[in-house]
Amino acid sequence: MRKARKERVSLYSEVTNKIIAELEEGRLPWVQPWDSAVCSCMMPQNAGTARKYSGINVLILWAEVVSKGYSAQRWMTYRQAEAAGGNVRRGEKGTVICYADRFTPKAEAEAARGEDREARQVAFLKRFVVFNIDQCDGLPADYIAPMVSPDPVLANAEADALIAATGARVNIGGGEAFYSPSHDFVQVPPQAAFHEPINWYRTALHELGHWTGHGSRLDRDQKGGFGSEAYAKEELVAEMAAAFTCASLGIAPTVRHSDYIASWLSVLRDDERAIFRAASQASKASDYLFAFAGAEQ
Repeated sequence: MRKARKERVSLYSEVTNKIIAELEEGRLPWVQPWDSAVCSCMMPQNAGTARKYSGINVLILWAEVVSKGYSAQRWMTYRQAEAAGGNVRRGEKGTVICYADRFTPKAEAEAARGEDREARQVAFLKRFVVFNIDQCDGLPADYIAPMVSPDPVLANAEADALIAATGARVNIGGGEAFYSPSHDFVQVPPQAAFHEPINWYRTALHELGHWTGHGSRLDRDQKGGFGSEAYAKEELVAEMAAAFTCASLGIAPTVRHSDYIASWLSVLRDDERAIFRAASQASKASDYLFAFAGAEQ
């Protein structure tokens, strides 16, 4: 039990320290330089199951794709590669990702029944090592087929459809973009105010990320004033939610609030689990938006 706890703590520290190092260099892990990457911006997925990765694993795998120059966003475990009839090349180093969940210990479940109360759950974090398909040989053709990048025009149309499907109050006008929790509406300047039209969608999706956190939806803490820790945490969630949503639509994310880096660093240094929670909430926010359109990320 002590070994498992030590491994869990070290994994939290390991990932958080990498994110902190990126932020200290002025880079945002959820906004990678996709224009210089070999592959286009998409959500990473498991090559065998086609299941999309979520939460903190998206940031970890995006960073690896860009830094190692991989040509695809497909990953798999050593055993999955073997089961598919291929193999991981000798000497290749895998990427550590994690699976977080909660469970109820047997003793706690029995005690709760005896005391007529709800059983307390225990959080756990498990490591997995995955390899990019570029690190493997002998995989079936459908595993290594090029991932088709969405057409930019269609991506915009899908973004329009998604925004409309949410039913959110989106007011167009003015010179500022924001979400008002008290009045529950999104305000975005007209597209003509943006030098690049695609930035309107990036901005609107960021504000819709905030919209998902309303008390009637995912119920996140949105009461913090500008400059507070709660405000920084909510901005972090909305930033990543927008990045995940953009990538799912085939739109490369860009920096919107790089001036918040100092406050994000403060949050991460004070709590090594903060980035895990924020990334998890961002995935839930993005999933919440796509559910309106009946689409899957």
